[in-house]
Amino acid sequence: MAKTFSSLGVDPFLIKGLKALDILVPSDIQVKTIPVILSQKEDVVGIAKTGTGKTAAFGLPLLQHISVDNNDVQAIVLAPTRELGQQIHKNLCDFAVHKPEISIASVCGGIPIKPQIERLKEPTHIIVATPGRLIDLIERKAVSITNASYLVIDEADEMVTILKEGLDTIISGLPKKRRTFLFTATLSGEIKQLVQNYLSKNIVHIEVDMATLGHQGIDHQYVVVKPEEKLNVLMHFLSSKEGQRGIIFCKTKAAVNKLAKNLAIHKFSSGAIHGSLTQGIRDRIMAQFREGHINILVATDLAARGIDVKEITYVIQYHLPDTYDAYVHRSGRTARAGATGLSVSVIQQEEVADIPDLEDELGITFSEMPKADTLSIEENNAKLWAKQIFKTKPNHHISEDFKTSIKTIFHHLTKDELVDKVLAHHLNQTKTVVAKEEVSKKKKR
Repeated sequence: MAKTFSSLGVDPFLIKGLKALDILVPSDIQVKTIPVILSQKEDVVGIAKTGTGKTAAFGLPLLQHISVDNNDVQAIVLAPTRELGQQIHKNLCDFAVHKPEISIASVCGGIPIKPQIERLKEPTHIIVATPGRLIDLIERKAVSITNASYLVIDEADEMVTILKEGLDTIISGLPKKRRTFLFTATLSGEIKQLVQNYLSKNIVHIEVDMATLGHQGIDHQYVVVKPEEKLNVLMHFLSSKEGQRGIIFCKTKAAVNKLAKNLAIHKFSSGAIHGSLTQGIRDRIMAQFREGHINILVATDLAARGIDVKEITYVIQYHLPDTYDAYVHRSGRTARAGATGLSVSVIQQEEVADIPDLEDELGITFSEMPKADTLSIEENNAKLWAKQIFKTKPNHHISEDFKTSIKTIFHHLTKDELVDKVLAHHLNQTKTVVAKEEVSKKKKR
């Protein structure tokens, strides 16, 4: 018989909040974690990948432990990025909507600190924070965490460097008698060191089925391309998914900027986020993506953390990630909340050898996506060119005499004849450019 939130010991006010979110059946990580945090006294190390419901796994029992009669900060939740911090804050608020006396504050970097200082002057039970901003607030004596009973470190593997530099400051402000819950996708040597240094000796290790975790409902495919045709193959794919939402992952900020610029030139409904953009720009792009005003998000791995949009139908690995964990985090952006999704890796011939390693390590199976043929790409590029013309704003500074002279040239043509001639001219021009590029490449060889 399937477990229910009630059978796990979750309070009715939280179950009511979950029902409003259409969360009715607990996930594996929730089944294993919630009773431990609710009923036991040990620290917890949870090994689980993205999209498995970790926030509810620690958030529900945390909310249940809060005493609304006590105005002290009782729990700290640390997240690697502001986006993820905001998402956790929203989730906790949604879970606890039927008990508004629980006060939850988000204090993350990238925005002015003064409003956060003012916010913390009010009674606050739970703080969701990025480590750097919390340390700043502690050093300014804007917040006291000396009576906090719980510390949650989420996505620990994504902030090892930050934690190494600043966790001592945070820990020194916490009481020795506290419970710490650390969640990570991988138990690397660095994470093991964090566990040894900052968690108690009595630890409950919780691990869900890593062989299939985060891959249910995802169709994993790859397409092999030459470097010079990579963009065209991608645009052909994106055209076939017009109106659907997806995320394209690149390794570097420079690559994100370059690809986003190319997509904008070709009038794709897209935006870009990476760590060097101002928080205001990142927030605006993310809001446009969540609300469906743009369909394609080009992102680096870390900047995309915290994206929890159910309707993402595909993920593109424009560059293969450096780690298996990063692949899981990327592909896990799709097929959320029981939906299905597609994860496509655009690779070069020498990278084909990496596919079996991904399959063996992650317990998944890839299929090869046929590459669009030359004619299909040519036709797609012509359609994109036509869309560019369609979306071009008229130049009102052109003189009427000049416009009349141009119209005179075309006046005897029907609409169909004009389209035929303009299209033929465009395709001839394109072939000429390609031919010149091929000659240039041969000369360089």
